Amino acid sequence: MELELSREQKIWQVVLAIPPGRVASYGQVAEMAGLGRQARFVGKALGRLPAGHSVPWFRVLRNTGHIAFPPGSDHFERQKSLLEKDGVEVISGRVAMSRFRWLP
Repeated sequence: MELELSREQKIWQVVLAIPPGRVASYGQVAEMAGLGRQARFVGKALGRLPAGHSVPWFRVLRNTGHIAFPPGSDHFERQKSLLEKDGVEVISGRVAMSRFRWLP
């Protein structure tokens, strides 16, 4: 008997598959997880990641390439820093999706 993954687990699996140096949008992750247009749920699911997880949440951005956190906030700066360590260029809080979008 195979256990069915929860919606959150499906999202986490997709995000785990995003390779270093690449990003995806919330909508792209929702679609790939089989959740249609539930982009907002993707953000909520990433916000509920358990402590000590290895899911690279920082690789998920708005469809415009913008970091979703308010500019200058601790969360914004952390995501920007993690993206840059990953080799993703962030200019004015935005990533060029045409250059860095993950296309599996």
